[in-house]
Amino acid sequence: MAIALATKNVNEGLGGPFGAVIVRDGEVLAAEANSVTRTNDPTAHAEVNAIRAACAKLQSFQLEGCDVYTSCEPCPMCLAALYWSRCRTVFYGNTAKDAAEAGFDDSFLYDEIRLPAAQRSMPAEQMLSEEAIASFEAWRTSAQRIDY
Repeated sequence: MAIALATKNVNEGLGGPFGAVIVRDGEVLAAEANSVTRTNDPTAHAEVNAIRAACAKLQSFQLEGCDVYTSCEPCPMCLAALYWSRCRTVFYGNTAKDAAEAGFDDSFLYDEIRLPAAQRSMPAEQMLSEEAIASFEAWRTSAQRIDY
């Protein structure tokens, strides 16, 4: 189903060649394709779209017990989102190498993540740390806090 979504997405000119399906207990909760170029949203990868749809359906920010079927090995952003959502297992068709050969090379992201923030190609500098810590202090003491 994920592969069919990916192929249909390309054939119908809707976006990139990526599809993702989220299933729990045999029920398809979400089946989504990549919509980056259609929606002008660089985070609208198939897996992220499917996570959003499944969470909305379940009215939950966690997808425990869910399996994800993707047309391709998830990129670093999608893999992180899948971990945050607490999905159980990811099954994928194409590899990251296959994606790179098709023009979707994420290897530079893996390289960047390994570097200290100050050495990455996109400059990152900490500022206002004493002010910023107030947000975490508020979180630690919040009666409305929902851990995740």
